[in-house]
Amino acid sequence: MSSASVSNYATNLLSSIESKTAKVGVVGLGYVGLPLVELFARKGFHVKGFDIDSRKIDDLSAGRSYIGHITSDRIASLVESGRFEATTDFSRMKEVDAIIICVPTPLGTHREPDLGPVIHTGKAIGKYLRKGQLVILESTTYPGTTRDVLRPELEASGLKAGEDFLLAYSPEREDPGNPNFSAANIPKVVGGFTADSARVAQALYGAVTPQVVPATSCEVAEACKILENTYRAVNIALVNELKIVFDRMGIDVWEVIDAAKTKPFGFQAFYPGPGLGGHCIPIDPFYLTWVARAYGVHTRFIELAGEINTSMPHYVIERLTEALNSRGKAIHGSKILVMGAAYKPNVDDCRESPSMELIEMLQERGGVVTYNDPHVPRLPKMRAHDIGLESQDLTPGMLKAQDCVLVATDHAAYDWPNLLPNISLLVDTRGATRMCRDRFADRIVTA
Repeated sequence: MSSASVSNYATNLLSSIESKTAKVGVVGLGYVGLPLVELFARKGFHVKGFDIDSRKIDDLSAGRSYIGHITSDRIASLVESGRFEATTDFSRMKEVDAIIICVPTPLGTHREPDLGPVIHTGKAIGKYLRKGQLVILESTTYPGTTRDVLRPELEASGLKAGEDFLLAYSPEREDPGNPNFSAANIPKVVGGFTADSARVAQALYGAVTPQVVPATSCEVAEACKILENTYRAVNIALVNELKIVFDRMGIDVWEVIDAAKTKPFGFQAFYPGPGLGGHCIPIDPFYLTWVARAYGVHTRFIELAGEINTSMPHYVIERLTEALNSRGKAIHGSKILVMGAAYKPNVDDCRESPSMELIEMLQERGGVVTYNDPHVPRLPKMRAHDIGLESQDLTPGMLKAQDCVLVATDHAAYDWPNLLPNISLLVDTRGATRMCRDRFADRIVTA
């Protein structure tokens, strides 16, 4: 294939992007893929969504949303517009011009990268890949994945990246439930396997986002995402450790952070909690430590942060045990209500939520555990957890019947001044009840 032919593919695709006649395919219709579908469709592109979960396809085709912060009305309007169609039929990949991969990249049982979803998706695309298509990976992963893991699966088709099809990487930057930032206004970092790949991928995102940040390679773009999330994980580990130290000293870590963040330079506020949650921060640093070992480098600083963050649920259980013991009770046989199942406030996302581990640890110790979450009516089955509990209503009688209430997620819906009079003992991992602490000091324990 001549370089002129490659440039022709790029020129043709650039032209169709500019005219918005390019058809976009999004693989993986979860918290990353579905907002991306909506973004491209709202901007005038025709989008096909691909997923192996037929229930998601049925819901979307009927105009129903399964993600809390994306309403069904929005999905219904996309379907009615004729610019969006969802399918499990991967043979229809041939119908689109650009394919964006938004599948999970979890950890294995030994905290090693599990790139199975990326590999399986690459194989599925490879079966139907045609000349001139653009493939972009958005799933968070370690540097080198696009080139060394995804590319061979695509090239099993007999087509060559950079010659017959275009290949790029652009890290997702979704923050579910954040009202200030969405796919429509977050800058997109884009790195290409070749110059033509980069040029076309940047043009595609440039048609729907306000700013595209070019990276010189796929590896730079992959490393960018790892840096962003490792930065957060390390700083959260710092405040988690400080929470333990300051608690022993009788100092309120949340008050310390509030005071420190008044400094207009050189400080960014991070907040402690019962552990890390979400699809990125608990996972991505381990992707980096794993690949670093392949280069003979030991990332001791990052690994220490990981140890601190993963130990936080155990610290919470220790504090809860001490609190119950002070009342002459043990976890075994005690009624314990966990408030909040989602990994962060005001969303329905339970991925990697420390609440799951806390519930299981309490159950293992003989606790009679219930939970409440206004955004999560039933605990979903996940790779490492299948608890199956349903959210209980916060009635005065239900709260009074609990031996202990554990605050794992500080949802805005929780009205603490009205809830606390019915609670005899509360363990707060989020600083959610700070404003009520003076009034209810006899029943609030921080953890």
